Amino acid sequence: MIEVTAVAADKIKEYMAANKVDSPIRIMAQNGCAGPSLNLVLDQAGDNDQLVQQHDLTLLADREMLAATGKITIDYREASSGCGCGGGGFTVSSEKPLSGGGCGSSCNTGSCGC
Repeated sequence: MIEVTAVAADKIKEYMAANKVDSPIRIMAQNGCAGPSLNLVLDQAGDNDQLVQQHDLTLLADREMLAATGKITIDYREASSGCGCGGGGFTVSSEKPLSGGGCGSSCNTGSCGC
């Protein structure tokens, strides 16, 4: 199951209109420094994708990934003030944690710990 909050849907539609984009939005897992994370990209549907229509948006994700992640929620948060770690943007979270590596402490940037 995929859920998009109303605020996230509005921000996605705002971006797509401003950039004249008419494409499905893929939810995909990417491995990064801190381990795997879910991200949004513009893409076309493949044979193993599940398509979901919400808020006049077409979302897609690989069926196997969805089975592993459980419910996925897409939200948007505004930037906050503070130590510089409160940047706004989209959050894509899953009911079940993603498995995989990362590079651990070798990627420490010395930030404020957010």
